[in-house]
Amino acid sequence: MWLYWLMLLIPAWATLQPGSLKPSQLRWMWVCVGAIFAVIMGFRHEVGGDWGQYRRHFSEVSGVSFSEAVDHGDPGYYVLNWLVAQADGSIYTVNLVCASVMMWGTVKFCRAQPNPWLALLAAVPYMLVVVGMGYSRQAVALGFALLALVALGNGRVRYFVIWVAIGATFHKSAVLLLPIAALASSRDRLMTAALVGTTTVLMYYLLLADASEALWENYVEAKYQSQGGMIRVIMNVVPAALFLMFRRRLAPDQQERKLWVLMALFALVCLPLVALASTAVDRVALYLIPLQLFVFARLPRLANSAGTRSPLVLAIVGYYVAVLYVWLNFAVHSDYWVPYQFMPLW
Repeated sequence: MWLYWLMLLIPAWATLQPGSLKPSQLRWMWVCVGAIFAVIMGFRHEVGGDWGQYRRHFSEVSGVSFSEAVDHGDPGYYVLNWLVAQADGSIYTVNLVCASVMMWGTVKFCRAQPNPWLALLAAVPYMLVVVGMGYSRQAVALGFALLALVALGNGRVRYFVIWVAIGATFHKSAVLLLPIAALASSRDRLMTAALVGTTTVLMYYLLLADASEALWENYVEAKYQSQGGMIRVIMNVVPAALFLMFRRRLAPDQQERKLWVLMALFALVCLPLVALASTAVDRVALYLIPLQLFVFARLPRLANSAGTRSPLVLAIVGYYVAVLYVWLNFAVHSDYWVPYQFMPLW
C-alpha cells in the first residue's frame, strides 16, 4: 500500500515545497515522475478488479490473426495486445504501454495548469490509482482525452477530434466527448460542427453501431449498480459547482472558460442520472475527472494573499489525502488493489 502513498506524496511535497528549478530541470523532473508512475502502474501484478479479465483477453487475442484482433469491440486495445503477443511480450508490456499513454496525457494536462503539481495531486487517488490500475482500456482512452482537452483549450479542434477518435478505439465511451468541441468552439462554428459531426457519425458506425443495443441493455435497462458510483459523481460535482461560481476568476480566458463551463454542466447533469443507470453514468463520469484537476489547480487563485493561499492549498492536499485513505481502507473493492504487488519483485 505504501507505493500508493508515495504516488501522492511526490506531488504533495512538490506543491508544498516549491523550488526554483530551471525550466529544463523542471521538464526532466516531470519526465522522471511520469516514468516512475507509469512503471508502478504498468508492472502491477494481480492488482485491479479486472486483472483476470485482461489476462484472458491477452491469451485469447495472442492466438488469432490480425484481422480477427481488429474485429474485436475495442480494436485499438486488442491490436496492441496482438502486437505485444507477436513480439513475445506479456500482459505487463501491454499494461506498461497503457500506463505510459495515460501518464503522457496526465503530465501534458497538468503542466498546462497554473499549479501543475496540485493538478497531479488531484489525479492520484482515483484517476491514476483506481482507473489507471483497474481499467486499462478506459485509462488509455482517458489519457488521449486529456491530450484532446489540452488541444481544445488551445483552440486546436482538429487535434481534439484526432485524440478523441484514437482514444475511442481503446474504449468506445470516449466518443461521448466529441460533441464538446462543437459546443465549445467560438471560431468557425460551421466548420467545427461539420468536422465533429462527420467524425461522430463515422466513429459511431465503426465502433458503436453493432454494440449499441447490447450497451443500452447492459448499462441502462439492466440497471446495474456501480458500487460507489454516487460518491465518484459527487467528486466531480464539487469542482463543477466551484467552477460555475468562480468561473471568471478561475478561467479568465473566455474560450477556455466556455469549454470548462460545459464540462461542469455535464458533471452536474450526471448527478440526477445516477439513480437511473449508475454504472453507465459512472463510466461517463470518468471523462469528467479532468475537471477536478483543472479546478483544484486554479483554486488558489481565489486567495487574496499568500496568507490565505497556503491554508487553501493545505486544505486541497488534506482533501485528497482523505480521499486516498478512505478508498484504500473502506472501498468495497479496494482489496483488489491491496496489497500492491510489483511484478519484477514477485
